[in-house]
Amino acid sequence: MASLKDMRVRIAATKATQKITKAMQMVAASKLRRAQAAAEAARPYAERMDLALGNIASGMAGAEGAPKLLAGTGSDKVHLLIVATGERGLAGAFNSSIVRLAREHINRLQSEGKEVKILTVGKKGNEQLRRNYEKLIVDRMELRGVRTLGYVNASQIADKVLAMFEKGEFDIATLFYAQFKSVISQVPTAQQIIPPKFDTSKPATALAPYEYEPEEEEILGDLLPRYVATQIFRALLENNASFYGAQMSAMDNATRNAGDMIRKQTITYNRTRQAMITKELIEIISGAEAL
Repeated sequence: MASLKDMRVRIAATKATQKITKAMQMVAASKLRRAQAAAEAARPYAERMDLALGNIASGMAGAEGAPKLLAGTGSDKVHLLIVATGERGLAGAFNSSIVRLAREHINRLQSEGKEVKILTVGKKGNEQLRRNYEKLIVDRMELRGVRTLGYVNASQIADKVLAMFEKGEFDIATLFYAQFKSVISQVPTAQQIIPPKFDTSKPATALAPYEYEPEEEEILGDLLPRYVATQIFRALLENNASFYGAQMSAMDNATRNAGDMIRKQTITYNRTRQAMITKELIEIISGAEAL
């Protein structure tokens, strides 16, 4: 049985841990408000861009002059998976849920005889995927030193992906990230961005008629690379908000668990102390009676 001193040390250590998790919860809550606002502000632009390009692209389906980014290479043999995760842990299942979805896609594609390449964005995703798929990782990008996410960060990733596409290094690119729903809900999402799959769930009446100036080919040639960067930027913002939401929830649970542990440890300490005092009293009384 542990001594009273050991028990006091354990209780003090648990209380120190509780203070740390509580502080991390408060920091995550503070950063979540800004991250959530940024993610929600980026959604309308990305959605309207998807709708507008989808309207233009629908008129060019199968046309000979369609840009390569829209029409694709005509093959689906080589897949690039862009797996965006966090730079840090202590966020519950946030990172592992994205990686799990990516693993499912990797296993499915390999079972179909496809070649898979992986581009990781974020330290944690790279660490987890490297254990089983190190040979498939063609490049890694980290945002650890970035304090505020900007479009320039997404543009750097998009430039890398577009350069690989121009060199013919892959046929289809899919982006993996966590879509922010609430503090307790972050949905792992896979989105094909090259060639793009536009949202066709909205009825045709929602699509406004367009008159194009210049021609559709020139518009798409300029907007499609920007579309790729925009979707990556949106994914980074969604990931950022999801990370802080998951971290806030995880640290809240850790703080509660630490409180429960402190109560149990304190009860055990008090019972042990009372037992020792009772034992000492019995020994004193027994000795007095013997005299």
